Amino acid sequence: MTSIANIRKSYESAELNEEASHGDPLQQFDQWLTEAIASEVPEPNAMTLATVGCDLRPSTRVVLIKGYDAQGIVWYTNFSSRKGQELTANPFAALQFHWVELERVVRIEGVVEKVSDAEADAYFHSRPLDSRIGAWASPQSEVISGRGVLVANAAKYAAQFMLNPPRPPHWGGYRLKPDNWQFWQGRKSRLHDRLRYRLDGEGQWVRERLAP
Repeated sequence: MTSIANIRKSYESAELNEEASHGDPLQQFDQWLTEAIASEVPEPNAMTLATVGCDLRPSTRVVLIKGYDAQGIVWYTNFSSRKGQELTANPFAALQFHWVELERVVRIEGVVEKVSDAEADAYFHSRPLDSRIGAWASPQSEVISGRGVLVANAAKYAAQFMLNPPRPPHWGGYRLKPDNWQFWQGRKSRLHDRLRYRLDGEGQWVRERLAP
């Protein structure tokens, strides 16, 4: 097997300190996401979503952020998928962005709720036609006999809906409402910068430095 124990990298591109960071974690996130997009890192909008089911087994997958504001972080998916079922059973989740080239990680935790039907409809109809058909064609997370099932389903729904597929009842958006943020900046000698923002009892953000 390939030896990986000695793979190492020294992180020396930037720093994160209390004086230069924002007091509001959403502003800090907006700054870092904007910089990731401007730096043209691959898939700057990709985030890992972690959920836990009734069996207490965690699971992760990569999804794409589609919106963010003071209300939370939004993504869209199939409600019948494993993540959808797990969020129904346990509406708490964690998100992680990893911008490798910038040596940065953002972690976000909180409760999850569905976005409104109006919000989900507006986003669904902004998607390319193939993506809208795909939302009908894929029984996400279910076992299928082969790729031919997807191709056949796509052809069936394309013929049925033509250019105007409606949003499937099993498809929509989720919004994670953060109560905990962490911003990690790689530093030399593994003495990384790590700032946490947590909500106190009065709903105010408390910024703290954590040991890396």
